[in-house]
Amino acid sequence: MQTKIRWAGGAAFIGETGDGHKIVMDGPPEGGGRHLGPRPMETLLLGMGACTAYDVVSILQKSRQDVRDCEMALSAGRAQEHPKVFTDIHIHFIVTGRDLKQKQVERAINLSAEKYCSASIMLGKTAKITHDFEIRESGE
Repeated sequence: MQTKIRWAGGAAFIGETGDGHKIVMDGPPEGGGRHLGPRPMETLLLGMGACTAYDVVSILQKSRQDVRDCEMALSAGRAQEHPKVFTDIHIHFIVTGRDLKQKQVERAINLSAEKYCSASIMLGKTAKITHDFEIRESGE
């Protein structure tokens, strides 16, 4: 995996993936940021969320669960001193589908957390990661 980062002035940087996808990241206003994009640590948290969401949806689909949507709300605390690593992360999953089985959803989340999501397993080296979930029945 390879990426590139280019300074865009102030506290903004443009990241480019090996496939050419770009994202603008910006620092906080007190550091010269201009709200041009997410902060780098927000991007890291978003990446972890997308990684585990991908796992959960994929595992549920392979388990023949009729999953229609998966949302997550992530909240994170950070250390007060540098390096200001994540110290705790909580993930609240909202999984929507038809006749989803609670045990299957719980299993998918645990497999992602313990085996498949490299981003959350890596961040788990410094942060206590917790999760909970709710299941919603799809009206479709």
